[in-house]
Amino acid sequence: MLGTLINVITVITGGLVGTLFRKNLPERFKKIVFEAIGLATLGLGIIMILKMNDPVIVIISLVVGSLIGEIANIEKGIDSFSELMKSKFKISDERFSEGLVTAFITFCIGPMTILGSIQDGFGDPSILITKSILDGFTATFYASAMGIGVVFSSVLLLIYQGGLTMFAGFLKPMISDYMLQNFTATGGIIMLGIGIRLLEIKRVRVANMLPALIITPILVAFNFKFL
Repeated sequence: MLGTLINVITVITGGLVGTLFRKNLPERFKKIVFEAIGLATLGLGIIMILKMNDPVIVIISLVVGSLIGEIANIEKGIDSFSELMKSKFKISDERFSEGLVTAFITFCIGPMTILGSIQDGFGDPSILITKSILDGFTATFYASAMGIGVVFSSVLLLIYQGGLTMFAGFLKPMISDYMLQNFTATGGIIMLGIGIRLLEIKRVRVANMLPALIITPILVAFNFKFL
C-alpha cells in the first residue's frame, strides 16, 4: 500500500497548493485555466483512444457499463457524497463535485493505475511513485481551476487503488497488453466526456460510465474477441 499512500499524499498536497493559488486568481484567469484543462483533457482522451485494439469490445463495454451506471445512478451517489463533504467541512465551492469527479477519473483510468497498484501489492511501489509525481502536478492545475474537490478525490483514489493492491495476487494473471490497450481506450472515451463537460459543451454523465472500466477487462478475460 506504500505506493497508494504516497499517491494520495501527493494529490492532497498538489490539490491544496492549487486551491490556495485559486483564491488569489482573478475570475478571467480561472476561466482560461478551466478551458485549457478542458482542451488538454480532450487531447489526452484522443491519445488514449488510439491505444484501442478491439473497437467492438470498447463499444459494448461503454454501452453495458453506462446502463449499469445509470441504473445504479453513480453520478447521483457521487454528488451526494460531495454534498455531504461540503456540509461536513462547510465548503461553499460551487465546483466541488466537478473537481472531485474529474480528478478521480483522471487519476484512476490509466494503465499505470492498474499495473502500479498490482506491483505495489507485490512490494514494488515504483510505478505508483512515478504516477504520484505526475498526479501531484495535475492536482495542482486541476485545483487551481476547480478548487478543493480535487483534494477530496484522494478518498476515492485510496479506496480504488488500495482495492487493486489488496487483490493483486488474483488480478495479475488477468493483465495483458491486449486488456490494457482496450481498457485505456475505454478510459479515453470517458476522458473525452470529461473534456466536453469541462468546456461546458454538454453535461455528460461520465461517472455513470465508470462501470465500463470493469466490463472491458471482463470481456477480455473471457476472450470475447470480435475483430
